[in-house]
Amino acid sequence: MSKEKIQQLQKEIEEKRKELVQLRQEQTPEEIKNYILKTKEGKDISLLNLFGEADELLVIHNMGKECRYCTMWADGFRGFSEIISDRMPWVLTSPNSPEVLKEFSENRNWNFRVASFHNTDFGFDLGYETRKDGRKSFQPGVSSLIKKEGKIYRIAHDSFGPGDYYNAAWHFFDLFPKGDNGWIPKYDYTSS
Repeated sequence: MSKEKIQQLQKEIEEKRKELVQLRQEQTPEEIKNYILKTKEGKDISLLNLFGEADELLVIHNMGKECRYCTMWADGFRGFSEIISDRMPWVLTSPNSPEVLKEFSENRNWNFRVASFHNTDFGFDLGYETRKDGRKSFQPGVSSLIKKEGKIYRIAHDSFGPGDYYNAAWHFFDLFPKGDNGWIPKYDYTSS
């Protein structure tokens, strides 16, 4: 494949990405409830409180400690925490109980705010939890929320998964002929 063809395809992908960004920004805001979540210390915190004085809030939908892929994404946010926080408040939400979330996030040295949506409809209502035959399953992703006149609206959302725009590791792997070569995330990289 020629360099020119690669450059042309990259240009087309970037143009499509810009178009996607524009379409997301033009969506009609979807009003959502002021959910009460729990801090990792077990204290109630509302979505409105998570905004603080800001009118924007980035929400990461994590599947909890049971998912090594979600753990990889969250571990990656350690490097972006200060950068994102400088732009807007943000929080990683988890279906794990506050106690489990506290232990897990502290053991992984997550330097960002986390909140539990355990036993709430938050994940379900925002489309990141499914319920079937009395069982719950979770999906990872992100939502952009705004606050306007005391109400909360979701502007856009996206799913997480290998190859998405939210975890650069996959894109580095894609530069090689073997791609990810069957690699899967781990909880501990020191023992390999």
